[in-house]
Amino acid sequence: MSYSLSFFSYNPSHKFTPPSSNLSKFSASGERTKMLTHIDENNRPKMVDVSDKGVTTRIAVASGVIKMSREAFDAIKNNTGKKGPVLQTAVVGAIMGAKKTSELIPMCHPLLISGINCDIEELTEICAYKLTVSVKIDGKTGVEMEALTGVSVGLLTIYDMIKAIDKTMQITDIALESKSGGKSGDYVRSK
Repeated sequence: MSYSLSFFSYNPSHKFTPPSSNLSKFSASGERTKMLTHIDENNRPKMVDVSDKGVTTRIAVASGVIKMSREAFDAIKNNTGKKGPVLQTAVVGAIMGAKKTSELIPMCHPLLISGINCDIEELTEICAYKLTVSVKIDGKTGVEMEALTGVSVGLLTIYDMIKAIDKTMQITDIALESKSGGKSGDYVRSK
């Protein structure tokens, strides 16, 4: 059996038609207009220009869970994994992931992050660890993607560090918990 991959080529004359949905904004006159912020007037991808936005303090908090076997959970808890201190390495991975977000997510702006905090909670009853990442910036754009990427990379780091014991681990429930600052205001995930 053979497989072939075909790659698309960018054709500037091709017009991207966004799916009809509630991706809309209100014009100055109050009428609803369709708009995608990362598509220009010629339907080409673009990075949003934030130069006219004001600098505000912005904080985003995201979390996620990694579930595993009792053997893997105990190896992490007792620090007996062959690759070293799993949770400490996961925190470093989460911080690196948050810092590298603009290199991984195509339309994210490179940001001068003020601080990143990580917390790992043991969920003994389900043999899991919950990672929470908080990212702070004084800037013109939010840090939700940085918090979410930090959680993702931190949990993947745990998987990598302990996969010799358990390859069936599951990464679940990655979600934005809260955000503050910016034009859209505050958000808190409902429980």
